[in-house]
Amino acid sequence: MRADQLIVNVNVYNSYYKRFEQNNVAVLDGRFLYIGSGGSELIHADEVIDARGRYMIPGLIDIHLHIESTMVTPATFSHGLIRSGVTSIVPEPHEMANVFGLEGVQEMMAASRETLVDMFYAIPSSVPATPMETTGGSIEIEDMDTLLATGEIICLGEIMNYVDVIRDPDCKTNQILRHIRKNYPELVIEGHTPKLLGLDLHRLIYAGVDSDHTHQSIEGLQARIAAGMFIEIQEKSMTPEVMEYLIQHDVKEHFCFVTDDVMPDSLVERGHLDHLVRKAIGMGMRPEDAIYAATSTPAARMKMTDRGSIAPGKVADYVLLSDLEMLRIDQVYKKGRKAYDDYEPYTQERIIGQFPAHFYHSVQLQQLGEEDFEIRLSDPKVSGSGEGTGSVVDAVQAEDKPKVSADLAGEASYPCRVMMVKDGSTFVEEHIAQIQVAGDELLWEESEYGQIATFERYGVNGNHAHGLIGGDTIKRGAIATTYSHDNHNLLVVGRNRKDMIIAANKVISSQGGFCVVEDGKVLSHLELPVGGILTEEPLAVVSHQVKELRAAMLSLGYVHYNPIMSISTHSLAVSPALKITDHGLIDVNAGKVVPLVVQ
Repeated sequence: MRADQLIVNVNVYNSYYKRFEQNNVAVLDGRFLYIGSGGSELIHADEVIDARGRYMIPGLIDIHLHIESTMVTPATFSHGLIRSGVTSIVPEPHEMANVFGLEGVQEMMAASRETLVDMFYAIPSSVPATPMETTGGSIEIEDMDTLLATGEIICLGEIMNYVDVIRDPDCKTNQILRHIRKNYPELVIEGHTPKLLGLDLHRLIYAGVDSDHTHQSIEGLQARIAAGMFIEIQEKSMTPEVMEYLIQHDVKEHFCFVTDDVMPDSLVERGHLDHLVRKAIGMGMRPEDAIYAATSTPAARMKMTDRGSIAPGKVADYVLLSDLEMLRIDQVYKKGRKAYDDYEPYTQERIIGQFPAHFYHSVQLQQLGEEDFEIRLSDPKVSGSGEGTGSVVDAVQAEDKPKVSADLAGEASYPCRVMMVKDGSTFVEEHIAQIQVAGDELLWEESEYGQIATFERYGVNGNHAHGLIGGDTIKRGAIATTYSHDNHNLLVVGRNRKDMIIAANKVISSQGGFCVVEDGKVLSHLELPVGGILTEEPLAVVSHQVKELRAAMLSLGYVHYNPIMSISTHSLAVSPALKITDHGLIDVNAGKVVPLVVQ
């Protein structure tokens, strides 16, 4: 029998028995042909590889991630994945969809067609994530039909607006779910269900959402698996208690590992999905089970019947390991061809102009000034609706100030909502603090809190909103970014107006990115000109820039395991508990806009 490739003397991972077996492997036309003890006496191959007793595992499969979270293009992302042994992914481009709508998804898909890693796309299901924010585009039901007609879509991406799914039968998300279940009943539907339990959880599953990738607790994990949900474990859920539960209970078919969001420097320094597999092994999981959760179960979840195991007819994506416990990657093969060798140079060429010209001119904002960072009671988003009685503005005009105290200087203070950042989580808690007011203006710079402001940047309505921020965030200077999930409007956090203006205007002038400023000096500036969220620089360059950015943010007193992800999710209005969009402060659990001043 002829083959293109014969790998001999190799310990082959058998997914069906979850064990390694000493065998030989033949590959023909990019697929596995034979796995067994027979060698050259049976198979005549053009290429023979002596694995010298190393381990062969299937290419890793990540079924929940966002390329935009790494701030690079699909081609650059693919370059970083291959060296990590990742050969297939399911990206959901809802960040680019928030910027450019259907066109954003289509262009990300187009940029992925020539990548070495196979990219099977998820339709962004929640663009905008909520009706309480302004985006550059939206994804409507007719757009989903257009994308599904391409044959390149593998699932409906994470349903994020779980509050409306439960509470509003006629909301846009429920309309989408009904449409998908009726017209595409076999399509996988992904979910985002933080902290839901009991009847609310079951109502979401009843609506068709049968997976969850958010931060897991033992209680939530048990409730989800018992109700038939598939669990996607990202690193923040890999706590000792969760890992012990996964190891000790027979739930191997009900979970997999996913990365969700990976920073560029982390991708270069720690790896990707391989890092999670390595960590799971280090936490006591059998290598065979950790590998299963990064190959077979994700493939089964996404109905990828042609991959995820080393068996006849499956795509010949495989990784050769010299150390199983450490998951030491020597070579990676894609469809039977060597794509990466740890003992050979591995470089990336810069590719520019991969997107339409207008993708590089998406920040439609004029330069900002001092007045843009004033917080005034006359702003309805600060004081309330301003309509009828009961708002703070009405109370001030009537000289009947509720919950107001006066200090010796004759100034008043008002109870205000403060977004409190907490290390270890992207959740932001609500805190109430008294803030002094002089006339119509909140004296935030004289308080112990900073300001957080956001500005609609698509030229749609000119919205802006202001809030207060404290906790494990910056203590000095300012940070500005258009990399703010999911709307990607301009977000600015600062301790003084001067630095906020400099940071904001630097980002505006560079058509997106991050800027960190202290005492009028730019400490770090990362340009993201593609939609305000991506760069076309090589991964090694971006990694260095992001490392510098993180150091600059920490130098301002930020206390967080991932300050970049922390600040970029301050505008994520589906993540508890108090967030901010251009519509104002968002009480996420209540699903409504609330004023800065407590009434």
